[in-house]
Amino acid sequence: MRFNFPLITNILGLLLFLNGSFMLLCMPFSVYYGEDWFYILISGLITIVCGSTTWLLTKNHKSKELKKKDGYLIVTLGWFFMSLFGTLPFILSGAIPNFTDAFFETISGFTTTGASVLNNIEGVPKGILFWRSLTQWIGGMGIIVLAVAILPILGIGGMQLFIAEAPGISPDKMKPRIKDVAKRLWFIYLGLTVTETVLLLLGGMTFFDALNHSLTTMATGGFSTKNKSVAHYDSAYIQYVIIAFMFLAGTNFTITYYCLKGRLKKAWANEEFRMYFILVAVLSICISFFVFSSSWTGFEKSFRDSLFQVVSLITTTGFVTADYTSWTPFLTIVFFMLMFLGASAGSTAGGIKVVRHTLLFKNSFLEMKRQLHPSAVIPVRLNNSAVSRDITYNVLAFVMIYLLVYVVGVFLISFTGVDFDTALGAVATSLGNIGPGLGQVGPVNNFSSITPFGKWLLATLMLLGRLELFTVLMLFNPNFWQKY
Repeated sequence: MRFNFPLITNILGLLLFLNGSFMLLCMPFSVYYGEDWFYILISGLITIVCGSTTWLLTKNHKSKELKKKDGYLIVTLGWFFMSLFGTLPFILSGAIPNFTDAFFETISGFTTTGASVLNNIEGVPKGILFWRSLTQWIGGMGIIVLAVAILPILGIGGMQLFIAEAPGISPDKMKPRIKDVAKRLWFIYLGLTVTETVLLLLGGMTFFDALNHSLTTMATGGFSTKNKSVAHYDSAYIQYVIIAFMFLAGTNFTITYYCLKGRLKKAWANEEFRMYFILVAVLSICISFFVFSSSWTGFEKSFRDSLFQVVSLITTTGFVTADYTSWTPFLTIVFFMLMFLGASAGSTAGGIKVVRHTLLFKNSFLEMKRQLHPSAVIPVRLNNSAVSRDITYNVLAFVMIYLLVYVVGVFLISFTGVDFDTALGAVATSLGNIGPGLGQVGPVNNFSSITPFGKWLLATLMLLGRLELFTVLMLFNPNFWQKY
């Protein structure tokens, strides 16, 4: 099967054009705060010219049909080139003059990871900070469509399970609905962003800080405009608002749509959502008792800090209000394990996802039954619907490859000289698109001390994790490049 390179290039050109247009949105903040806006203008124009030229040169392509192979290339190259051009504001303004650091910061934004190399965030120009936050919001917007509309067609991603459990919906039937699905979900995404901004304003945040934190919350990104992240705001109200919206951002956006339509029973009937809710509630309560019993902090503060860190890690947002690595060794291990959980499929969260863990647990339990009854056909059921063997195998393969990539990543980054805790945390947080890790890259530190090789390795892991592994790894399969 041949690639439709003219159409692939055409779409990539359009993405770059949109990317450059978003850059220009940062200029008003630079003007308002009396900063040099010229570098943002130049960055935006360079990106727009490159994108529009590419789009115009390939506009009259003959075939408008996209194959699966084309989809893999568009998704992977789209994220890469948007990140590549996204470095321009950082480099030209001098905020991050080093290309490796600028690319790391940018791809961390577009993949909604939130790992940063900036030592003094508050010293960065406001226009550049807004671009930094906007990369996460753009990435989150792309991920919604990727997870709900595109990856299921390619046969990849946790949303396969959601589609499988919804009677009458198949990837083929979803193709004509991509535009409708995207518009509906983007509207929800935008609406929740605006709502959170207003609520944070009511809590005393400035408009700039409220908007930036809303952009990165809904993307489950975690970039903050403050050096201490959300810990900068010693306000229970602000922290509870961010907790609520982190939880919403980690919820399947289709479930959020049901809730907004008043179909609460249908939302609660979703097995993944129930498991997600129960995990957050139980873990937060249990951890808060541990924190309360081992510190002088009041119970409300212990509960709030515990709830915040649990929701932040499960949803892979990465905001922090406390250094969870300083609590107890046991809790550090618990939080490390949460880095492998992930929230709901069809959300902006990264990680393995709750639905995959649920399916793995059910399949493991049923395997014991199958051993006792070899002739019996015992399918895995999700939301009272049988899950096909193909999807079960896909999930098993995904988790195995995820763990294999993790182990290889830890092995490779250990060559850079980091300690064992840092190696474990850096790879887990990059592959899971979380942000803070352990050791040198813990919640009160950043990634500036990592070597250039380590940063390129972690940037690669961010892209792998964000695009559900198979999308990127498929490009390294020799059969992928065959004509037929």
